[in-house]
Amino acid sequence: MKQKLIVTALAAALVSGSALAAGSYKIPTIVKIAGSQWFVRMESGVKEFAAATGNNAYELGPTKADAQLQAQIVEDAIAQKVDAMAVVPFSPEALEPVLKKARDAGIKVVTHEAAGIQNADFDVEAFRNKDYGEHFMKALAKCMGEEGEYAVFVASLTSKTHNEWVDASVAYQKAHYPKMTLVGDKNESNESAQEAYAKTQELLRAHPKIKGFQGSASIDVAGIGLAIDERGLADQTCVIGTSLPSVAKEYLESGAVDVISFWDPARAGEAMNRIAVKLLDGQTVKAGDDLGVSGYNAVELDGNVIYGQAWVDVTKDNAKDYPF
Repeated sequence: MKQKLIVTALAAALVSGSALAAGSYKIPTIVKIAGSQWFVRMESGVKEFAAATGNNAYELGPTKADAQLQAQIVEDAIAQKVDAMAVVPFSPEALEPVLKKARDAGIKVVTHEAAGIQNADFDVEAFRNKDYGEHFMKALAKCMGEEGEYAVFVASLTSKTHNEWVDASVAYQKAHYPKMTLVGDKNESNESAQEAYAKTQELLRAHPKIKGFQGSASIDVAGIGLAIDERGLADQTCVIGTSLPSVAKEYLESGAVDVISFWDPARAGEAMNRIAVKLLDGQTVKAGDDLGVSGYNAVELDGNVIYGQAWVDVTKDNAKDYPF
């Protein structure tokens, strides 16, 4: 009960701080964790959407990456009788029951990073996860000279999108780069750079010849890069992964991280909210539609999953072009 009260109070505080604009629809964007740079950037897109449309759009998230805490915030939003919600689930499976409850209450639900989720009107993805995972492996293999040991990281084994990237990446390696070898299982960072750092240290001790690392959560490469920098291994290793320039800049500059890829979370947040409003207005999304958001100008559709074409690659040479 104490934990529930704390989360409810947090949600109320975040609403009072972010949901200042009164508009036609009340739409919270409920993210995996509040305060991370990835979701701070997403919030900027939500705020831009609110300012441009007059809708009461705002962002909420738990203080740590925890499916139960996130589910409680969804429960609170249902109790507040919001019109729609945009959700980035920490664990899609864990949120299915509460998202069903939201839809049963007449609330439109749009998710992100949750392809295959059942209890959403639409899930919007920046790209097809298989393509993104294969793209990572091509970059890692090129850097590693197509041989050597490598390791992979996900936020958690329940983070559906991260696991789809890694599964596609590993499958592509086995099919195309037989001289490369995956060591160990998927390493869970739990959205913590410190955990990614500690597990990288463990990997370096257990596999002194390891050459490659692939991160999935936005902070993975920061933790991996710190471990690489401390050991002076930037020239002997290859590190790639999803991140933002603001998170990875130090390690891109030192050479500890070689390439980061990302989709702009601000635009993903905006896209979710635009879809929510279309649904509330009695419209839908069709293949080829332009959502009016960069990277989502001619979307593909597979069931209730909407795909954009929104990833970008960044190295130390072009990081300055993305000031977030």
